[in-house]
Formats: sequence, C-alpha cells, structure tokens
Amino acid sequence: MLFRQLFDSNSSTYTYLLADAGEAVLIDPVKEHLDNYLRLLRELELRLVLAIDTHTHADHITALGGLRDATGCRSGFGAQSGSACASFTFAEGERLVFGGKALIAWHTPGHTDDSYCFLLPATAQQPGKLFTGDTLLIRGSGRTDFQNGSARAQWASLQRLLALPGDTEVWPGHDYRGWTRSSIAEEAAHNPRLQVADVEAYVELMGNLKLPNPKLMDVAVPANRGCGLG
Repeated sequence: MLFRQLFDSNSSTYTYLLADAGEAVLIDPVKEHLDNYLRLLRELELRLVLAIDTHTHADHITALGGLRDATGCRSGFGAQSGSACASFTFAEGERLVFGGKALIAWHTPGHTDDSYCFLLPATAQQPGKLFTGDTLLIRGSGRTDFQNGSARAQWASLQRLLALPGDTEVWPGHDYRGWTRSSIAEEAAHNPRLQVADVEAYVELMGNLKLPNPKLMDVAVPANRGCGLG
C-alpha cells in the first residue's frame, strides 16, 4: 500500500494520500493544492476513487469539489454535515473502499457534530493507522466551542479512540509544531488533554481555553458546505 502525508503550511493542515492496487483516496485535501494533488496522482499512476473530509473545516477550503470535477472521484462528508453537494455521505461503521483496502468511518463528535476519524485496521505486518482529523491532535485535541461542538461528546469520542491498541498510529488533521505522527499509547501517556480525571474536568478545561475564531471561519465554513466550489 502507498501512503503519503502532505502539508499545507498556511493552515497547518495534513492531507493524506492512500492507495492500493492503483486506486487512491485523499483525506482532508486543501483547495489551494488541487494542482499538486492532480500532478502527484498522474506521476504515481493512480486513479482517485474517493476524496473525503473528516469534518466541515473552518480554517481552510476543501478541494473535494475540485477533485471530483477533475477526476470523477466520489466526494464524501459525514452524514451529520448536511452537505447537499457531496457525491455521498458516510456514517458510523461504513467501509470506504480503495483497491483491496478499506477505511472504517468512526463518528467521533465533539470538535464538530460531523467529526469523523478513519481507521485503517491493523494487519499481521503493520499496526493500524488512525486518521483523527481534529478529534485527537498530537498532545492536544480539537476545540469544541463552535459548529455544534461539545466537550462532553468529545470526551466520549476520545475514550473510544484510547481503547484501540497502543501501537495504533495517530495521524492528525493538523499540527502547529511540525510533529507528524504519534500513537495511541503515546497520547494516552503524554497528551495533557487526556490527563484530566473525568469528563467534568475535561469540560471545564475545554471551556476555559478562550481561543479566537479561525481567521477564515466566516469564509471557509459556507464554502466547504458547497464542497469548495465557487
């Protein structure tokens, strides 16, 4: 299986390319990098079959619509997004197939109500890969104060992720320090957001963050509800 981690420096967003048997999927693609994605697909002789977002982003505009127009791929959001422009929506437990592989969609609300993680299950040779979007970051977690976010829901989602095997690789939707990957065991031991005693302490912690809104929020959210087109 082919796997690449791509990066947008303006929004510190990670995009992931996975491919098997010539079929590819892109997770969280950024509109400004559309031409780069298309070039990479051509160079690697891959057919893009799926372009999917972990949630409706507030800090960048998605390339889902542009990729669908350029390649004929299916573009997908979580069912809770209410998207009318996507080719399809996915729900809890759905298998997102490319080649002989499949990502498993896990509904993990909290950062937003339409937040999903994608699990590539472990094999005898490789640990599982978990694409966490903004639900679980490296030494952090996504804010919960807009887009129907809920710290209480996020706590439950994080407990679900922490129940995975410790060697499961964590591939986040963002990182602001240049860290590229982690693991479930590493985050359980060292992520300060996960060291609180219980859900009430987590709700209090997240409620006291007082973060400014993302700079592009008023533009990005409506644009992403339209698949980044227009």
